[in-house]
Amino acid sequence: MSRSAVIFDFDGTLTKPCLDFDLIRAEIGVTGPILEAMEDLDLPSRELAERILLRHEWEAARNAELQEGAVEVVAKCRARGHPVAIMTRNGRSTVLHVLEKFGIVVDAIRTREDGAIKPSPEPVFALCRELGADPKSSWVVGDFLFDILSGQAAGTRTVLMIGDGERPGFATQADHVIRSLRELVTLLEER
Repeated sequence: MSRSAVIFDFDGTLTKPCLDFDLIRAEIGVTGPILEAMEDLDLPSRELAERILLRHEWEAARNAELQEGAVEVVAKCRARGHPVAIMTRNGRSTVLHVLEKFGIVVDAIRTREDGAIKPSPEPVFALCRELGADPKSSWVVGDFLFDILSGQAAGTRTVLMIGDGERPGFATQADHVIRSLRELVTLLEER
């Protein structure tokens, strides 16, 4: 069997959600997905938008709380031979801060500074190449539609983490829906 990686989204998946995307959009003055909207801004406006976004990401990183079982689940995945990666639309510095703060060890990280972003499949392909993993044997775990779309387009199995929230309409697009990260360990064992 091919090597399988477990690729986690960051905000809302490993950490509890704490970014207020509506507030960020309002401060920047855009609608829709933030990073895509920022691409359409002129250079001075884009630079200001990047500073606003990074300020919010740092505030979230300083106040971050992990999802229950996050450290344990990541460690179990790695112990069972599944390299673990993070695929996020966040900036690298804030992700590294949170990982260090909580002692989470991962094998690879893909952020917006590294090229194409979710919902493109390219971040999944890049992480699988880096980890020597087969996308068709790998998993993408996230809390938002873009995570599921990225994983689907790359041919991975997809897991939607909804916590205590309402089951969103797009949940039907995921292969699995879980309320707790610990449920992921059971899914991996079943394969």
